Formats: sequence, structure tokens, C-alpha cells
Amino acid sequence: MDVPVLNMKGVEVGKLAVDAETLGGEVNASLIKQAYVMYHANLRRGTSRTLNRENVEGSTKKFLKQKGSGGARHGDRKVPHFRGGGHAHHKQRDPSDYRKDMPKKMRRKANLNALLAKLIDNEVKVLDTLALGAPRTKDFVAFLGAIKAERSALVAVGLENDSVRKSARNLDNVTLVPAHQLTCFDMLNHRYLVITRADLEAFLRGPSSQITKAAKVNPLGRAKAAKESV
Repeated sequence: MDVPVLNMKGVEVGKLAVDAETLGGEVNASLIKQAYVMYHANLRRGTSRTLNRENVEGSTKKFLKQKGSGGARHGDRKVPHFRGGGHAHHKQRDPSDYRKDMPKKMRRKANLNALLAKLIDNEVKVLDTLALGAPRTKDFVAFLGAIKAERSALVAVGLENDSVRKSARNLDNVTLVPAHQLTCFDMLNHRYLVITRADLEAFLRGPSSQITKAAKVNPLGRAKAAKESV
């Protein structure tokens, strides 16, 4: 399929040929949903906590004598059936309680397939370049209006593009993400994907594109990572 390439004024300046077969050929809704649920679940912090009898602050002194009160025998006031006491079955959750996982190749297929769905719906805005002379939110809003991406937008921009990142970080309807970290969760949570031609081509050729046995035998990026670690 041919994807139009725009400049920052919204004028088409070229075409980018994208092979739909490399993105899955057709939209696999069940695979995308499985990956979406996984990414969503893995965002949960697992911080829900309640106090048990041991964790409640207070004295452990026996608050009435053993006999002679006419009532039941009790120890301290931190028992669950007293006001201010601990919980009998307290919550002690951990992030691993919610975490889900998928094979690497399935995750990558889902991400590529979500990109295919956005391309089919004409919700990917491919730019020849993305740069601003100085950080200015007003200019970035005007840019989104020019390319007709006023609604929620996922903008793939590198960490080195400081002017664009500073211009967009205060907008509620814009999320910034490095191009190599695109996921189906982020793409489906936004109406438009804004990405430069170079970043999209790198994404389609990089490690995220390896969905065959080569992803395990000869993964892309391993040589670069090893070189940087030396």
C-alpha cells in the first residue's frame, strides 16, 4: 500500500510504499486484543495494601481484666472485629499478581498488526521531517491542525528532538514515545499516529519487524548493544 508523506504544513510531498504482508496481511483482532490486555495488565502497580492485626499501630496491652467484667475475654484492641482493628484477610498485592506475558514474536506481530489497522483507517500521518526552531506549544498545536490530527495523537519522536518534545509535553491529547517503543496499546489508545518517514522505515526494518525464527537465532540490535557495552 502507498502511504502519503506530508510536510509540516500538511501538504503531500511523496509516497511511502509499505508491504501489508510484512504487517500481517490482514487485521487479526484476537491477537491485538490479547496483546492489548497484556500491556494494560502490566501497567498495574499492585500497591493495594490493608493492615492486618500485626500492622495496626497501638498498644498490645490487654484492655480489660480476664474475669469479672461480665463480657467476653479479650486481649488488645487491634483484633479485626473492633473498630480501628486490623483486617482479618488483609490485602497484600504485588505487581506480579497482575502481570501477563506473551511470546516475543506474538507481541511483535500484534504491534505490526495494530500499525496495519491504523494504516487501513488512514490514521497514520507520515512526515518527511519533524522539527521546530524553538520549543513553542502554540506552534505544535498549529502543526497538528495542519496535518488534521487535532484529536488524540501518539507522536513518535526521538529523545534528541528536544524542541518537539518540550512543545508537546504539556498537551493532554498528545503522548510522546520513541519510535522503537511503539506498541499496539499506545497506538489503539490514540486516534492518530504521527511519525517521520525515516522512523517508520527504521521500525519496519528493526528488531520489531523480526517475527520469524530469526528473532531468536539472530536478533537485530544485539551486535550494537554488545558494542556499546564494551
